[in-house]
This record gives sequence, C-alpha cells and structure tokens, in this order.
Amino acid sequence: MTGFVSFVSSGPGDPELLTLKAVRRLAEADAVLFDDLSAGPILSHARPEADLVGVGKRAGRTSPKQDQVSWLLVDYARGGARVVRLKSGDAGIFGRLEEEVTALQEAGIGFEIVPGVPSACAAAAAAGIPLTRRICARRVQFVTGHDVTGGLPEGLNMAALADPGATTVVYMGKRTFPALAQALIAAGLPHGTPALLAESIGHPDQGLTRSTVGALAETLTQAVGTAPALILYGPLAGAEAAP
Repeated sequence: MTGFVSFVSSGPGDPELLTLKAVRRLAEADAVLFDDLSAGPILSHARPEADLVGVGKRAGRTSPKQDQVSWLLVDYARGGARVVRLKSGDAGIFGRLEEEVTALQEAGIGFEIVPGVPSACAAAAAAGIPLTRRICARRVQFVTGHDVTGGLPEGLNMAALADPGATTVVYMGKRTFPALAQALIAAGLPHGTPALLAESIGHPDQGLTRSTVGALAETLTQAVGTAPALILYGPLAGAEAAP
C-alpha cells in the first residue's frame, strides 16, 4: 500500500504557533523529515516510535541535497508510511516545496499541504508592528536574499524593492544585505528607511534589532553571525529611523 505525505508548516519555531492540524499530522506520522528550524520542542508532538530524520539546509553547513530529500519522501511513502515533511515557517514560502511536490507527483504519491504562520508575520508580531499601514504601506513583498550560489540573486526588480510605500521582507539575506542595500539606495530608497533585523524568531534566543537600511547594512558588513534571520524594511511602525 502506498503511503501519503503531509507537508506540514511548523511556523517560526514556537510550538504554540503550530496549527491544530499540524499537531494532529505529527501525532499520526510514521516518519517525520524535518528542517533544522523545525527541530526541538515541535518534534515532541511526534509519536515515540516514529522515525525522525533531519534534512535541514543551513548556509555554510553540510546539508542533504534536494534530490536526496525528495528520494527519502518517495521511499518512505512507497513503503506505506504516513510521512510528515516538516518545514519551517509556511511551507510555500522559500521552502523548496515545489521540487518535493514534483517528485511525489512523478511517483504517483498523494500529498497535502498544511499551511502555517509565515516567519515574516511572526517577526512583525514579535516586534509589535504591522506589516501593512493604512495610506503609507498598502503592499507587502517577500524576496529571497540569496540564490543557489549564496550570492545576491540577479535580475531583482529594484524599482519594486526600492518602493518607499511597500513593506519588504528579505528572507535569508544577512550576508547579502550590504550589497542589496547599496542597490536599493542607488535605486532611490532613502538611506534612513526604517529596518528591522529579526533573528531566531520563535526561539528562546530570538533577537530584534531596530535600525535603518543604511545603518543595518554597515552593521552586517562587520558581523553577520549564524542565527537565522529576516530583514524587514519600509514604513514600519515602531521601527523608527536612527539619527
């Protein structure tokens, strides 16, 4: 009998932000393939006898290749297992979901996607700010800060990213933000645009640094650190521009 795969969104890492459906799927699973940011207390919802397999990818660390992760999903499901692919944040946002779904479709294996709290929403909530603001921030945009090589992606729409009337969230962008900030400022974004560095959101060691685009770029030029992070910039309430 062929098994089934549930792509379960774990949210930013706080187990209290899991959905009820996510908890139920974890409790039912025969195998859980989890990202690094989904480890820890969240895995306590899995059955004691379930296989727990770490397949997370972190910059600068040895990580499973994407085709290996997809093969594991197919192999477990072909053996009849109920599989949870536990992804951080919301599975559909910069989570390599499409590659894994395609592998299952090609193998004729059923799946579902269980949405969760996006890390961007959790970061804004932790900082006590909205992602949108009436009149001055009517649009929100998410962008990845690095490509497959780890560098700043080519072909970014700088006119859109430099729009002072949008809230922009940069995923996985600490290392490339100095270069991005330089391009944004050249495209017309004010140097003093409010910015927020949100690190390890949903974890006990989470950190929030309020700054500006220019000042944050300078800070990240000097030190990056290893904590996973998001960068938010734009007309952010509660993240005032530095002098």
